[in-house]
Amino acid sequence: MASKQQLQSWTEEAICPICLGFFTDPVTLDCGHNFCRSCITQSWEKKEINSCPQCREEFPERNLRVNRALANLAEEARKLKLDPKEKESKPHCEVHQEDLKLFCETDKKLICVICRDSREHREHRFIPVKEAVEVYKDQLKLSLDALTKKKSAVLEMERKQKQKISETKELASSLQTHITSEFTKMHQILTEKEQRLLGDLREEEERIVEPMEKNLREIQENLNSIEENLSKLQKQMEQADELVITKGKACLEKSSSLPDSGSKHSESLAHRV
Repeated sequence: MASKQQLQSWTEEAICPICLGFFTDPVTLDCGHNFCRSCITQSWEKKEINSCPQCREEFPERNLRVNRALANLAEEARKLKLDPKEKESKPHCEVHQEDLKLFCETDKKLICVICRDSREHREHRFIPVKEAVEVYKDQLKLSLDALTKKKSAVLEMERKQKQKISETKELASSLQTHITSEFTKMHQILTEKEQRLLGDLREEEERIVEPMEKNLREIQENLNSIEENLSKLQKQMEQADELVITKGKACLEKSSSLPDSGSKHSESLAHRV
């Protein structure tokens, strides 16, 4: 008798990769992969490209070779009722290939009727699968209700957290606007105070500097007067020097003419003597 693994491998060989059912009129592509004729034809019509759905190899022509051996294998699988879709809907025991009709509460697993009588499950508690499903449905419902309540609580926490974040951002924005407004007012006040102090400084400067400038003008006028007097005196001194020189020349000229009369007088005196 073939083992489960052998049957499973045999079944997989007879399954079309596109429809996942046993092959119907299987054909082989140039790349070696197999498909139902109708499956590969419809696939190529949809894509408008001659390529393998498995390896993506493209073909210039549609060469479909009939695979009779695979067709026979698929037919045998149908006769043995090894339909993979049916197998998925009805789980079987891996050891005895029987339907799993019981649930072992001790081991928490599905078993078949033969497993129930085995030494492994001796003195274990069993219930029918349908009953176990109902029991676990109730447990799952309780867990689902608990998770639903927990989700609601978490969602409420999320809502409150988002609300706090939004309120914090709004408060920060409001404070930013307030701070900007206050600093604008302070800046305006400081600017006005600056202008006022500068005005007071200019007035005080004018009050102190104005008499100084007036005094400076008087000093400069006095200096100009002194310079004018000095200039006049210098001119007078120069004129006086010229007069003295002129008078000196005249005296010299007179003195140069005196020696003739003196000599004559001397001679008369000498003659008298």
